[in-house]
This record gives sequence, structure tokens and C-alpha cells, in this order.
Amino acid sequence: MLNQRARILLKTLVERYITEGQPVGSRALSKFSGLDLSSATIRNVIADLEEMGFVTSPHTSAGRIPTPRGYRFFVDTLLVVKPLDSVEIHHLEDQLHLDNPSRLINSASQLLSELTHFAGVVVTPKRSSLAFRYIEFMALSEKRILLIIVTPEGDVQNRVLFTDRIYTPSELIEAANFINQNYAGFDLDDIRARLQGEMKQLRHDMTDLMTAAIEVGGEAIRESSGEAMVMAGERKLLNVHDLAGNMTSLKKLFDLFERKTALLQLLELSRQAQGMQIFIGGESDLVALDEFSVVTAPYEVDGQIVGTVGVIGPTRMAYERVIPIVDVTARLLSSALSKH
Repeated sequence: MLNQRARILLKTLVERYITEGQPVGSRALSKFSGLDLSSATIRNVIADLEEMGFVTSPHTSAGRIPTPRGYRFFVDTLLVVKPLDSVEIHHLEDQLHLDNPSRLINSASQLLSELTHFAGVVVTPKRSSLAFRYIEFMALSEKRILLIIVTPEGDVQNRVLFTDRIYTPSELIEAANFINQNYAGFDLDDIRARLQGEMKQLRHDMTDLMTAAIEVGGEAIRESSGEAMVMAGERKLLNVHDLAGNMTSLKKLFDLFERKTALLQLLELSRQAQGMQIFIGGESDLVALDEFSVVTAPYEVDGQIVGTVGVIGPTRMAYERVIPIVDVTARLLSSALSKH
């Protein structure tokens, strides 16, 4: 679609604009493109690029800036990504707390934000099992019992059971001990199927209590296992020069952060694509904000994609720098979670 001369000038224009944040004129393009062209020729090529929708001219300047379409062509066709060197990778490894699984997700989002100066986001893995570590019963009133259930990851869920009769403290301890000794670590859906046949040695009313606990416990864990999103550095976007004066766009973005649904859907698209994804400006109907881009990569556990990491920033971001940071973070997260 573009000849070599037009490609070089567009690449130069995007790179200069990303670096300096100012509209790029023909003199700068002549200086930095390496092409031996007259200013008139450069202006003609840029006019063609503008007509094709790759660049636009702000009202206050004779120079040009990239449009979302220009950024897209640049990222897909012209961008030269700079791999992280070994020192930067070791820094990532040190900061990610790879030996501490409980801190991995939070530290990943924070690190993405710190390294890019934008917002870092991680979609946490969906829970693949409804297993539990142990449960406990606590009497609240005559026929109300608090079920406390702890997952293998240490998450605690509480639910209230309404019973047909009063249970003594010793009966509650007996029921909890039986379940913990015989079923801890098993999937609650599997336990439900086996429950009636394996509890014949207990009284019928004790079986009713345990059945109710397994039913409600499974629902509690299932409700808590939906996708969650951990985000860090949202306020850094307030300091981005391109965005600081655009309160309308910032308000839309922070509304998006607060609702999260559309952003989660966008990140889910990235996971399904199984590779690096870059959403520029208003390309996505889910996050239709012309001033922002989202760079994402999926991460895996034991070869299965379970979540997404990403960076949200202005369209004028150093893509050649942000892309490898997101990519390496996803790879390190995959490796660490698979080991644990």
C-alpha cells in the first residue's frame, strides 16, 4: 500500500513524535529520515499519507502527528522491537518475587507500571478446582451455623447455613473433622456425588448438615473464582503530558477502570488470541478511547493459558520498549506459576 519512501517517512514521523511529543515538520523528516529528498517532495508524500488517514495536522501547527491508523501500520509493519538485555531481565526476575507465588500477581502489575510509567494490569487465573483445605462450623444461633471454608490458595469464604435442628458444639466439631479428614483436597463437585454413599456410618441429620456444607461451600468457591483484575499505576496516567489536559478522556478511562467489565472483555480477547496483542486508540468497540492503547500478552500455567498481563497508556507510547516488557513479564510469570 505504501512505497518504500512513504514507509520511511511515516516511520520517521511516528518515531519523532513518540520521542518529542510535538508535530513533526518536513525539516525534521529531512534531517532524521536519511532520505535525500527536497522539502517539497517530503510535503507531497506527507500530504498523501494524510489523505490515506495515516497522519493528521493539528490546527496550531504545520507539522503532522500520527493517527491511530498510522500507529497501527507502524506497529504492524515498521516497528523494530528492542529486546531487553540480560541486566533488565535479571531486574525483572528480582522484582517479581518469583519465589513467592502469593505476591506474584500484585508484583507483576506494579512492575509493569514502574517500568513503563503507565498503568499495569494482570487478569488473575480462573480457579480450575473447587477443592478446599479445611472447613469449620461455628454456631451463630439456635438454627444458624457459620460455614468457614478455606481454599488451597488460602482464600477464606464464609456462608451461613440454616438448619432444621440445633447442633451441639461437639456435633459441629465431629462433622468438620469427618469432612476434613476424608475430603480435604478433593473437588467439592466430586464430594457431592460420593457423599450419600460414604456417610452411612453417621446419623441422617449429620449427613444433612454435611451435604448442605458441601453445596454451599461449592457455590461460595465458584462465586469467588471468577476472573479478577489487579491494576497498578492508574494515577501515573494523570502525569502523561498528552493526557493531562484532556480531562474528558481521563474521566472516560477512569470510569472504565471502575467498571472493569469492558476492560476484562478486551483482555479476554487477548487471551483467546494466544499471543501479543496491541489495541490502538478506538480500534476496539469494548474500549473505544482514541487517546489510549493497550498492550497485552497471555501467561500460562503448565502450558495452559490462564490469564493476561498488559499495559494501558497513551497512543504515543514507546511501543518498541513496552512490548518486550509485557512479553518478558508474561513469560516470567508463566515460568514461576508453573513451578509452584
